[in-house]
Amino acid sequence: MEGPADLVDPYGRTVRDLRISITDRCNFRCTYCMPEEGLQWLPREDVLTYEELARVASICVSWFGVDGIRITGGEPTVRAHLPRLVRMLSGIVVPEASSSPLAGKPIDLALTTNGATLGLLAPELRAAGLQRINISLDTLDRERFRLMTRRDELHRVLDGIDAAIAAGFAPVKLNAVVQRGVNDDEVVALAEFGRDKGVEVRFIEWMPLDAQGSWEGGAVVSQDEIVSAIHAVHPLEQLPARGAAPADRWRYLDGRGTVGVIPSVTKPFCGDCDRVRLTADGQFRTCLFATDEFDLRALLRGGADDGAIAAEIRRAVGTKWAGHRIGDVAFVKPRRSMSQIGG
Repeated sequence: MEGPADLVDPYGRTVRDLRISITDRCNFRCTYCMPEEGLQWLPREDVLTYEELARVASICVSWFGVDGIRITGGEPTVRAHLPRLVRMLSGIVVPEASSSPLAGKPIDLALTTNGATLGLLAPELRAAGLQRINISLDTLDRERFRLMTRRDELHRVLDGIDAAIAAGFAPVKLNAVVQRGVNDDEVVALAEFGRDKGVEVRFIEWMPLDAQGSWEGGAVVSQDEIVSAIHAVHPLEQLPARGAAPADRWRYLDGRGTVGVIPSVTKPFCGDCDRVRLTADGQFRTCLFATDEFDLRALLRGGADDGAIAAEIRRAVGTKWAGHRIGDVAFVKPRRSMSQIGG
C-alpha cells in the first residue's frame, strides 16, 4: 500500500466523508420517504456484515485519509447489536501521514436516527465510541407526527433526544424536513425547541428521493423562507462559510445557540461536496442522486484484496459529477429512494 493519498474527484473535491447505510429497513413510514406498507426489503444475505462494513471503512481511512464516517439507514437502530459496529468503527485511526486535519486521531464517528429507541440505546452507543448524533424531528404536534410518520411515537423521540443529551453526545443535532402545507408553520416552534434544549436544529429542504414519487418543487420551503421566519422572531447572524458541511448556519444574536439549513434544492452545495456513500447491500455511490453504483460486495465476497477494493473506490470517485441538477430539465431521479440509499 502506497497511501494514504487524497481521494480527489474530477472537480478537485477531496473525499473526507463516508456515509454507511447499515439497513434499508425502518420502524417509521414517513410520508415523504416511503409508502405506508413499506418497501421490499433487502434479503438479509444481501446486506453487508459488520465485518464487511468495517473493512470498507478501514480501507477508505487507511488508503485515502477519509476522516468522517456517519452510520445511516433506513433506521440504523433497528439492526441488532449496533454498539458492536460502533466499537469496530470508533477504533479506526486516521493515518499520521494523511493530509486530514484528524491525522493520527480517531475518525469522527456520527449517527443519524429517528430517535425512537435512543432512550434505551444512547448510553451504550456513547460508551462504544459514538461521538455525534443527528435525530429526526419534523413536528412537535403528536397528531401531526402520527400522520407524517404513520406511528404514534413522538413521546419516544422526545425521550430519545433527552437521552442523547444526557449521554453526553456533542453535538446533538435535530433534523427537520420542511414541507409546504404540512409542517412549515412549525419552523419557529422547532427552532425554539432547539434553543430551549441547547441543541442545533437543522432544517432540510425536501428532496426528490421519496419512494412514491410524490415530490414536487412547489412543496419545497426554501432556505430564505425558513431563515426569514426565524429571524423575524429571533434575530440571526450568518456564520462563516460552511466549507464541505451540508448546512449553512446562523447564530442567534441573543447568544442562545445556532440554527442550520440544508438547502439541497434551492442553493445546492455540490461544489464543496466531500461525501461518498455505501449502501447496505454494498453498492458504492458518489452522490445521493447518482444513477450509477459500484459493486463492492462482489469484491468483498469474491476474495479481492484491499488494493483491489481501493482501486474500485478510486475508479468510482473518478466518475463523480459536478452536481445533482435538481430542477434542471435533464435531472434524472435515482432508482432508489432515500431509505434505500442512506442519508
